[in-house]
Amino acid sequence: MKKLEHALELAIFNSRWLLAPFYFGLVVAVVLLLVKFAQEFLHVIGHIFTASESETILAILTLVDMSLVANLLLIIIFSGYENFVSKIDTGGHEDRPEWMGKVDFSGLKVKLIASIVAISAIELLKAFVRITSFSGDPLAAHSWTVADQALAWKVGIHVVLVVSGLLFALMDKVADSTKHAAEDRAHKG
Repeated sequence: MKKLEHALELAIFNSRWLLAPFYFGLVVAVVLLLVKFAQEFLHVIGHIFTASESETILAILTLVDMSLVANLLLIIIFSGYENFVSKIDTGGHEDRPEWMGKVDFSGLKVKLIASIVAISAIELLKAFVRITSFSGDPLAAHSWTVADQALAWKVGIHVVLVVSGLLFALMDKVADSTKHAAEDRAHKG
């Protein structure tokens, strides 16, 4: 019976390798994002002299947005793979990011929500730049257009993401202080 238990536990432990194709797929997603980034960059260069200031700002914000998404993907790939599959052996490479191997699941959640909030902020900024004319007080009684409603939804979603990020950070701080308090009691007791 002990051999069966050991075999089952070994199979469960090795099942973590089923996640490896997911992380490889995310690497391919970074490549796809790079293709779209290059396409947008070439489009911006080709139209730089004919584009308006707001069109140029929107294009640059789109490039920043894609860069943030690529950074987010790398954080997920590196941290997720190291937390759930296996340590990445870089052989002490000088370019190994300092945070690699140090971001646990809790840290990954906070970095993930922070990246999502940053991406949301860029999208919200792009929406504000797109506003070319504004008539009257936004709180005045008028029929809301589809654009007004879309902007309101974006602001609302961004606020929810910011509050969620703050709650994640607060929960991690409480959990960390609880862990340290338990360790202190164990050392004193």
